Amino acid sequence: MSDFSGVDKTLNIYFDALYYCDTDRLAIAFHPKAIYATADESPLLYRTMDEYFPIVAARESGASRGEARRDVIDGIEFAGNNTAFARVRCSIGPRNFIDFLTLVRLEKRWQIMSKVFQITETYQ
Repeated sequence: MSDFSGVDKTLNIYFDALYYCDTDRLAIAFHPKAIYATADESPLLYRTMDEYFPIVAARESGASRGEARRDVIDGIEFAGNNTAFARVRCSIGPRNFIDFLTLVRLEKRWQIMSKVFQITETYQ
């Protein structure tokens, strides 16, 4: 049986983490060995969580700037009981993102294993 509520919970923790620049929440949402990547930069941008978390921590949060939240779950698909894929959209400052997130369920908890994203000009 697919666990939409479990994946949804993890995705909302992820959105909160980005909005508040909260690395404690990121650590809940992401598996410690997750990857972060985009082909929007050349060469390919690839980061580990140890590299990604300090970047988020150094940002001025959308919450502190009073920005409206714009985060949407476009879809969730399951490959089985312990593997899922989510297409989500969010904004950070003036930048809009489409994220492809793969999730794994370990010890009854969903975590993001990879984040591959595209920066878009408009909120699609």
